[in-house]
Amino acid sequence: MAYDERLEREAIQDVVTRLVARFTGTRSAEQVEAAVRAAYDRFTDSPVRDFIPVLVEHDSKELLRGSKELLRGGTS
Repeated sequence: MAYDERLEREAIQDVVTRLVARFTGTRSAEQVEAAVRAAYDRFTDSPVRDFIPVLVEHDSKELLRGSKELLRGGTS
């Protein structure tokens, strides 16, 4: 199946929506978006795109669970 950038963007937005709901009360929507953006940016040059949304969601959860930088509004 060919890579579809639109579908990938929709899947990443779905990740944001799920994580905002999951972290309500502990992280702001902006912090969630920053975590997802930081995780997604790590895969910019990845040739295989099939699992990017799953990997981004996993990495974003890790960032949101423990990144002090993220708590201050940073993206790393």
